Amino acid sequence: MFHEVQPNAERPVPMGRSGHQARAITADRGNGSHLTLAALCGVCALLLLIALPRLAHGGDMAARQGWAVHPTPKDFPTLVQDVIAATKEEGLIVVTQAGPTKAAAARGITIPGNRVIGVFNNDFAVRILAHSTPAMIEAPVRLYVTENTDGSATLSYKTATYVFAPYFDDGGPELADIAAELDHYLAAIAQKSVTTRP
Repeated sequence: MFHEVQPNAERPVPMGRSGHQARAITADRGNGSHLTLAALCGVCALLLLIALPRLAHGGDMAARQGWAVHPTPKDFPTLVQDVIAATKEEGLIVVTQAGPTKAAAARGITIPGNRVIGVFNNDFAVRILAHSTPAMIEAPVRLYVTENTDGSATLSYKTATYVFAPYFDDGGPELADIAAELDHYLAAIAQKSVTTRP
């Protein structure tokens, strides 16, 4: 008679071949252990990668239309401090500061230093509003400090003339003159910021 053998079922070990059969079963079980260990190592490696801080970087700042871009040898914290100091020296006020670096770090994501510094003063605000209410949506003008891949930092900003240009039809040549005046302030701030201080 023929007996049906179930797939993967262990067949009885004949008495005369118990040694060979036992070694075969042990080898099969050993292979399974190796596979299980390999899978476990793979899972551990994946978890380790997830746990490590992730790095995100879209590249260093480059020249673009309407922007002034000033690469410096300074590190990010130093350039931020120098921009703030230069702004005050030139008679403008640091109105806002914002950056995603610390919030990203709290989420386990490492990104280069990144700070947007809004600068303005009330005199410019009053004068702009005298010629164009919509134009004030662009205030304060913003200075952008970014950390580069080599650890240095760059100061960039959109020129006031570029920012306020869409409102020149509304505000006339007077608004254009105010924007040009603001550009002189921004250029002076940039010059002081990128210069090495004693």
